[in-house]
Amino acid sequence: MLTTVLIVVVALVALLLVSVRMVQQYQRGVVLRFGRLLPEVRQPGLRLMVPVADRMVKVPVQTIVLEVPPQGAITKDNVTLSVDAVVYFRVIDPIKAVVNVENYLGAISQVARTSLRSVIGRADLDTMLSDREQVNAELRAVIDTPTEDWGISVDRVEIKDIALPEGMRRAMAHQAEAERDRRARVIAADGEFQASARLADAARVMGAPSGALQLRLLQTVSEVASDQNSTRIMPLPVEVLRFFEQATGGMGVPLTSTPSIPDPPTATPTSTSGPAPVQPPAPVDVSRGGLERTEGDEVAR
Repeated sequence: MLTTVLIVVVALVALLLVSVRMVQQYQRGVVLRFGRLLPEVRQPGLRLMVPVADRMVKVPVQTIVLEVPPQGAITKDNVTLSVDAVVYFRVIDPIKAVVNVENYLGAISQVARTSLRSVIGRADLDTMLSDREQVNAELRAVIDTPTEDWGISVDRVEIKDIALPEGMRRAMAHQAEAERDRRARVIAADGEFQASARLADAARVMGAPSGALQLRLLQTVSEVASDQNSTRIMPLPVEVLRFFEQATGGMGVPLTSTPSIPDPPTATPTSTSGPAPVQPPAPVDVSRGGLERTEGDEVAR
């Protein structure tokens, strides 16, 4: 009798252990009884099951990170790229994730790959490099459309890396260098224009008073001589030279006088048969700054 009781107790304990399932906090349980879906989803905790009749499928509801391997595609402007991405999704309806799709992880992976190629084919290279937020939003919308029937919500999609061909990298480097060179030249030209405008304004301001320019020259000389060097710069206005020139010109005496030597007289042929004698040149007197000829000739000064 005691042996029978022990056997019954052991059978009941074994049956109880077989009929009890534990559901974790990050899981939800979907129960199938004789192959038919039960509408109630098992929440976390210990859940009793009918032995042999019930089968539970545990579905995680936490966010899953799925890496999409690099995919080769051609952009809208015929540039070959290799792009990889990361998809963040979670199960919001465990029943649909179990019943409507066989393996939702594999299905999400395949949808992400095809959608990534499709989005890259509709965008150009500049958009892929400069506006990734728009590309990520479009990629998320494309992936999230077929996954609604699977009870899965795509939270976020991000492009990790864009691999460019080596020739395209060199071309982009040349383009960036030329653009920076253009900006530098434009900035330098703008600075020269502003400096010339300021110099013109300063010239008008300094040209109004009579002594402003002289004061500026003296200030420049002081700045040059403040470095303890042996160079001295003394500005000489052009008006001073003109003053001396006018003064000497009014007195009839040039600044520099060079005595002019007249040409020797030419001999006049006579009617005699022999050659005419040539007169020697007259002596020249240069003591008074000019030339004189003797024997009644003209005086040249």
